[in-house]
Amino acid sequence: MLKLYYSAGACSLAPHILLEELGAPYQLELVSIAEGKTRTPEYLAINPKGRVPVLVTEEGEVLTEIPAICWYLAQQSSHPSLFPHHKLAAARVLEWCNWLSGTVHAMSFGQIWRPHRFLTDEKLYPNLQAKGRTDVLDHFRMIESRLTERAWAVGNAYTYVDPYLTVFFRWGNRIGLDMRAGYPAWVSHAERVAARPAAQRALQQEGIGIWDKPS
Repeated sequence: MLKLYYSAGACSLAPHILLEELGAPYQLELVSIAEGKTRTPEYLAINPKGRVPVLVTEEGEVLTEIPAICWYLAQQSSHPSLFPHHKLAAARVLEWCNWLSGTVHAMSFGQIWRPHRFLTDEKLYPNLQAKGRTDVLDHFRMIESRLTERAWAVGNAYTYVDPYLTVFFRWGNRIGLDMRAGYPAWVSHAERVAARPAAQRALQQEGIGIWDKPS
């Protein structure tokens, strides 16, 4: 049975939704980032990177990194659009996921929420966090432009890019952006994702919503 290690509302939400889309049995293991559970010796023995998500395959292999995990899960599905067969569409899925993972998440949101990963001098944190926020706004404008007048991120079909984008939509609310006013196309997109039964189940299991505000 597949097993997903996740933290509520983290990027692990994307593969969580995909697991629900698959409809196959799986196990969930909560590893709360806020409680420092990703840094415990027990978890580091599973993933020395100290991050979520982790997917343990049926064969007991440990997979890390969102692009790899989502691709693996899409291969288990009979729903061909989750990772399209057409070469250009498949490349677009990879293009989206690499940018979201490596730039939007690791760099820009990292600067806002994890400045210690970039700097040792805490006095410099505010400037770095401000730069991260500026970069997030630039990224969000690009996402909005890409989603304008289309239902899904790639082609005309739901792919695993769509629940991944919903992670960042939710994070926009978490950092206090007015998503309704600034990103109407993305609002429509996020609400389409959230209306899917698989997404509803995953959100309910994690105890979160796409409109959660800053804590």
